[in-house]
Amino acid sequence: MEIKLGLKENWKQFSLLVLINMFVGGMVGLERTVVPLVGTEEFKIGSDLLIFSFIIAFGVVKAFTNLVSGVLADRYTRKRILIFGWLAGLPVPFLLAWGPTWNWIIAANILLGISQGLAWSMTVNMKIDLVGPRKRGLAMGLNEAAGYGAVGLTALLTGYLASRYGLRPQPFYIGILYTVAGLVLSVFVVRDTRKHAQLESALHQTVSSVHKPDLLWVFKETSFRNKNLFAVSQAGLINNLNDGMSWGVFPLLFLSAGVSLQGVGWIKAVYPVVWGVGQIITGPLADRIGRKPLIVWGMIIQALGHVVIGVEMLPPFASGISGSILLGAGTAMVYPSLLAAVSDVAHPSWRASSLGVYRFWRDIGYAVGAVMSGVVANMLGLIWAVHVAGAITFLSGIFVWVRMKETVR
Repeated sequence: MEIKLGLKENWKQFSLLVLINMFVGGMVGLERTVVPLVGTEEFKIGSDLLIFSFIIAFGVVKAFTNLVSGVLADRYTRKRILIFGWLAGLPVPFLLAWGPTWNWIIAANILLGISQGLAWSMTVNMKIDLVGPRKRGLAMGLNEAAGYGAVGLTALLTGYLASRYGLRPQPFYIGILYTVAGLVLSVFVVRDTRKHAQLESALHQTVSSVHKPDLLWVFKETSFRNKNLFAVSQAGLINNLNDGMSWGVFPLLFLSAGVSLQGVGWIKAVYPVVWGVGQIITGPLADRIGRKPLIVWGMIIQALGHVVIGVEMLPPFASGISGSILLGAGTAMVYPSLLAAVSDVAHPSWRASSLGVYRFWRDIGYAVGAVMSGVVANMLGLIWAVHVAGAITFLSGIFVWVRMKETVR
């Protein structure tokens, strides 16, 4: 079969990978509404930092898995690493549904971090491989729309199931469906895309095309040597700091303010749904107007979402929905633009590794956000975790505005 680059030329495999990433995202959505409440209601944990420990475990493990996923993809095949990701995720819904202690929940999140780091990384890399350099923003928009749309819808569904049947085990049954479907499709239907990346590399006429750097070189280049990649990496970290904060804080904050469990489910669903669906627009927009404007304004809009929730001028449910819409809209602007910017700067020969390094810093933000939220909430209260996250997000957007140069050629 002749290898060609382009979305139109590879639409069947691209569409299949979009579907698979919906299952990947749905696995994270399992936890968004219910798991923090399992900690407080079922296991009677009084410390916010201890409750958020499952997010810390997930974020740290996913970040380090992201770091090596690109190297593994280059050494083996994208498809094989995708399958390994699903195998790591198979026990997760069972541990969440029937784990007898909080340590079992943490163990589930360690496995979930490995699964997400491998499976989501491969869907990103495989889509970029397929479409080539011209439609990266669109490809990332569709990929992240599928994943985070599924996060939101699953968070809403688990909130409904928890309000009707209880916190466990029924809300986690859908995770069994996600893992089985994702694994079966990955094994029997997905085709590997490494040859597409090799074709693009052969067409990439630069002196650096002969340079195949090791992971340490790529880590330094992506983390701090390249000013654009450094700006992108710090923005990704702060973006997911917000997500880590909201993951742990919002269910506890709004439930304590009198919002029903179903209402909390809606608040938790709106953020990733707007984030996901919005990327169908912002992904192609990043190809048209550039990456930098969307990153800067996306961070500022997220900070505004924190203000709406933090000042408590509206009733709790209304402030939660309004703030979550702003958080989702801002993140929709930022997410595909950051991934596309890394792909713009990194050469195809080390792009998968560079994306892995970027996603390491981005997803370590989950752990940073959870630690920050736990410490601040224990000292000053849950609402102050929202204030601090908003201030940090605003400063991150200003940093990108000052330091980053546009990467679209």
